[in-house]
Amino acid sequence: MSTDSGLAEETNGRAPALVVRNLSKSFGGARALDNVSLTVLPGEVHGLLGQNGSGKSTLIKILAGYHAPDPGGQLEIAGTNVGLPLDPGQFQELGLSFVHQDLGLIPSLSVLENFRASEIATSRGLFIRWGRERRRAREVFRAYHVDLDPRSAVEELAQVDRALLAIVRAVETMREEEAELGAGRGVLVLDEPTVFLPKNRTERLFILVRQIAAAGSSVIFVSHDLDEVLEITDRVTVLRDGRAQGTLVTAETTEQELVELIIGRRLERFEATHHDLTGKTVDVSVEGLTGATVRNLSLDLHRGEIVGLTGLVGSGFEEVPYLLFGATPAHGGRVVIRGERYDLSGMTPQVALAAGVALVPADRQGAGSVGSLSVAENAMLLVLDDYKRLLTLNRRRLTGDAAKLLERYEVQPQNPRLEFAALSGGNQQKVMVAKWLQGRPALMLFDEPTQGVDVGARQQIYRTIKEIAEEGNAVLCASSDYEQLAAICDRVLVFGRGRVVQQLVGDDVTKDRIAEQCYNSIALAQALAAAEE
Repeated sequence: MSTDSGLAEETNGRAPALVVRNLSKSFGGARALDNVSLTVLPGEVHGLLGQNGSGKSTLIKILAGYHAPDPGGQLEIAGTNVGLPLDPGQFQELGLSFVHQDLGLIPSLSVLENFRASEIATSRGLFIRWGRERRRAREVFRAYHVDLDPRSAVEELAQVDRALLAIVRAVETMREEEAELGAGRGVLVLDEPTVFLPKNRTERLFILVRQIAAAGSSVIFVSHDLDEVLEITDRVTVLRDGRAQGTLVTAETTEQELVELIIGRRLERFEATHHDLTGKTVDVSVEGLTGATVRNLSLDLHRGEIVGLTGLVGSGFEEVPYLLFGATPAHGGRVVIRGERYDLSGMTPQVALAAGVALVPADRQGAGSVGSLSVAENAMLLVLDDYKRLLTLNRRRLTGDAAKLLERYEVQPQNPRLEFAALSGGNQQKVMVAKWLQGRPALMLFDEPTQGVDVGARQQIYRTIKEIAEEGNAVLCASSDYEQLAAICDRVLVFGRGRVVQQLVGDDVTKDRIAEQCYNSIALAQALAAAEE
């Protein structure tokens, strides 16, 4: 492990892009940040790592002027001391720019309207010259090798294109300040920019990030995905329990070293086991499932089996859980669940629930929960009828049972009255799994179950999914995370152009083998189509 504690205050005659010294932040009696120091060099991509609750978000919110730090800390930008706390919006004047997980885009507006929102809102002119604005936007997009049509509605964009738009917008805002502050002084903060992206679509973002750094600006890259961090960053700083644990040179650091620094101990790796369930009871049979992309999918799921679905973006695998649950209308097909047959073209979430089907969606905040309700209300949502008392709910019993559930699934903090939105991503996901298991499903559907969760929570979710299968449930898991699929699945089905082109079982269920088949999927799909003609 290579640490960087003796970093010089200047590099090639230039002051560090950003220096944080002895920054602390307390909320009530709890200390979220404890004397944290951090140095970001000009033109580097600097990773910021740590488990949920480690202090990363608090540090970023102080830089954005959202939180005021405790007295005593210092902030220096491009060699100039900056007084703390920052006023809201002051970060822009200092050459800082932020892209948060939600991207800050308005889906109903066009690409151009989102890209130029602040300029349009503050314009003193009576008219907006839309033609000129579109030409300018196209020039900027071309400069960053981003293929976006200014006239497109953001809601029609793929998630990766939304992320690219948000980043280019942030960089352009930063560049405008650099014109006054001096070139290369900007710092772009990317807070989990890939959290809603499939693994095989992150390279487009990385190309843009490298381009930004090569131009002399600096990037702070916050992520739970250690593969991404090792690929894109030059150095990383790790936070744990509000304290900085050290800064490492990425090229001289292993994933295991990062894990140990993040969680404070050696993490026992999840042992992958692949069961041969040939001859076992078939609990779920899918026949001829057809959707917008998926074509004529048929498969059997055995009791206690975990089947993974994967492929390249747009291949159809990500559509399957939503078709089976009735969240997306199917064009045709049937499903047999423990002897009962259902027409999938008429499937609805209500019918699916009654049939014993449960879905944990990738968008746990937007599609899987109600952030303003309590943890208890989210966890017990499917069984609220059990707590009815005349015209009210027996909240004492509901809260008590929810507390037991949080303890069982190791949700932190174990406070059922806490607002759900206040939980970290990993703990939100644990609550979502606990919620669906209240209904004792025969078929458990997951879409990207560990997306945006830290390394410790990921291992816990792996164990929970295994336990679900061991209790006799069939599990279908759609994911673009090949390592995750290799860890938990008994079988993996690889999709290409809407159909299954390869099935991997036993010793073939490995990260490398899954990746290889995914990248061969288009050729395999073409060969299958030719054979059918």
